[in-house]
Amino acid sequence: MPNVLITRIIPEAGLQPLRDACDVEQWQSDEAIPRETLLRMIADKDACIAMSTDRFDATLFDAAPRLKVVANFAVGYDNLDVPEATRRGIVLTNTPDVLTDTTADFAWALLMAAARNVPQGQEYVRGGNWTTWKPNLLVAPDIHHATLGIIGMGRIGREVARRAAGFRMNILYHNRRRDEDAEREFGATYCANVDDLFRAADFITVHAPISPETYHLVSDDAFALMKPRAVLVNTARGGVVDPDALYRALATQRIHAAGLDVTEPEPLPADHPLLSLPNCIVTPHIASASFKTRDDTTDLAVRNILAVLHGERPPTPINPDALGTKAE
Repeated sequence: MPNVLITRIIPEAGLQPLRDACDVEQWQSDEAIPRETLLRMIADKDACIAMSTDRFDATLFDAAPRLKVVANFAVGYDNLDVPEATRRGIVLTNTPDVLTDTTADFAWALLMAAARNVPQGQEYVRGGNWTTWKPNLLVAPDIHHATLGIIGMGRIGREVARRAAGFRMNILYHNRRRDEDAEREFGATYCANVDDLFRAADFITVHAPISPETYHLVSDDAFALMKPRAVLVNTARGGVVDPDALYRALATQRIHAAGLDVTEPEPLPADHPLLSLPNCIVTPHIASASFKTRDDTTDLAVRNILAVLHGERPPTPINPDALGTKAE
């Protein structure tokens, strides 16, 4: 019977098919598994359901000579050394699609809360300051009919654009390549130069993967181009936004507000300067945290593992070139 490691507590309901077919060992904590513990526990495993906080590199692969498949419990996979895994014939998988709508919903939740001063309003009331209606209290920019700039027109970016139609927004987007389908469907305008998007957008939402090209893409230079009432939202990867530059932009009211579900570093320390700002919302990487999405993610990760262990093609391989070696 194959041995499988699960590196975190995840929804149990979807795990039964894996438990029926494999000997499963699970790290019994909501906290990240320590690196040394992971290296020890992975040693005799054929498969692993891994979290985005777990680094799978040559050192780990050396410690796991039987490893055939790693199912990342996430869409992004910058925690996985894809070339090294492929060279060794280790199949890597992820969980696209299952969290697309849920993450797009949350991006909108952050956008609306940050734009309309929702946290400040709550603190105002809780602080006993609400004495009467005031025409100048917490005045904020409108969302309807404004211009939305989307950085990264992938699955999630497209769903954010779809939701923008209900607000009758003008949509701009920057992407590695032009998406003419999105232009036809949403009336979106392609900005080959991201600076054009920074200048024109009232709201900017980040849905790009982290890469050398996107690291600190949103920087001091970007904030200098933005409108003074601009709102920035990031539900993609923390490193796309320079946190020091964001702090300067918010503290000096260079932009109106920001909503972050991902940060650099992550988690963000409680004494980080961004957390001192009333116009910065920070949530703990929960954009995909709906009941259905968590269950669906577990189900897909399990199906990916069982397919590879049975010598079949998994539903969502990251490195299909690794199929046909250890996967057989």
